[in-house]
Amino acid sequence: MNTSAHTRYCELRYPGKWPETDILGAVPGGQLRQLDKPNPACPHSFYVGDNFPILHLLKQQYAGKVDLIYIAPPFATGRHFASRDKEHAYSDELLDHHYLEFLRRRLYLLRELLSQQGSIYVHIDKKIGHYVKLLMDEVFGYENFLNDITRIKCNPKNFERQAFGNYSDMILFYAKKRGQHIWQACREPLCEDDLQRLFPKIHPLHGRYTTHPLHAPGETLQGDTGQPWRGLMPPKGRHWRYARQVLDELQAQGLIEWSSTGNPRKMVFAKDHKGTKIQDVWTFKDKGAAYASYPTQKNQDLLLRIIQHSSTPGSLVLDAFAGSGSTLLAAHALGRHFMGMDESEHALKVVRQNFKQAGVACNFFRYQV
Repeated sequence: MNTSAHTRYCELRYPGKWPETDILGAVPGGQLRQLDKPNPACPHSFYVGDNFPILHLLKQQYAGKVDLIYIAPPFATGRHFASRDKEHAYSDELLDHHYLEFLRRRLYLLRELLSQQGSIYVHIDKKIGHYVKLLMDEVFGYENFLNDITRIKCNPKNFERQAFGNYSDMILFYAKKRGQHIWQACREPLCEDDLQRLFPKIHPLHGRYTTHPLHAPGETLQGDTGQPWRGLMPPKGRHWRYARQVLDELQAQGLIEWSSTGNPRKMVFAKDHKGTKIQDVWTFKDKGAAYASYPTQKNQDLLLRIIQHSSTPGSLVLDAFAGSGSTLLAAHALGRHFMGMDESEHALKVVRQNFKQAGVACNFFRYQV
């Protein structure tokens, strides 16, 4: 069996798998034609047509310039999707190895567009996602894998089936070069249950709070933190966490609470909590089909989180399966530039409507053979 330096000595084998050189060396048989009057001052662009030749053409100008890619490609469902107005939106007919090769060829082109500080998020269904993980290892390298994020997408299901309910999908997160990728760590505010549990007391002026000990493990034989403060010594085997002058300042500011037994503790307020580190299980439920402008439209807060973490203002963000343009609108709202593309005429219609409603300027192009 052939092995790859990019994977853990395994690969997917199936009929019709192109070599990487054939994928990157393919020559598009068409060109991009602008649909509207050009707006040279506008940094945003949207392309209508098959994204494989479009990505090839864009590679000539944008190779190594995209800081963030988010894609939610078809999920290999074998279904056709319609809008809430019963208008055909797109077809998801490719299955099995046909689907995997369709996606693999595009992943190689997307890799070429990524900057050295770039990263890619592939949002996929769990039924096919574990195969896609192997493709991502092949294209981007196992060493550049960062996270497999579980996304809670809907309320729990009660369908009668001999298996557990399915209410999540997955997002595969890879860097172009791990350690060089843009990472702006954001924190998540505490939920109400955590606030009540961690800060059970109520202050009349400052709201929820808790108290922390003013002493820490370890004795200080010589030094200020081992001396008496207000007639008290630290408990045996411990020392004051702060110098006695700091303890006096905390007392003067009303930040020390004394127990009924005369034990001092520092008051810590919920309003000063910086939030918690975001983990790899996210709850971002999508709108119901009756409320979305495009089938499979993703939660806007999910997209904002990804863009905030993995790009900076002025970064170029790309979505090669743009659908309603939600990723692009989120990128614009955060001061990023964007490129989007979709083969669906319905997507073009929805994107134009959504951009017009949001007041977002964009240059539109069509790929023509």
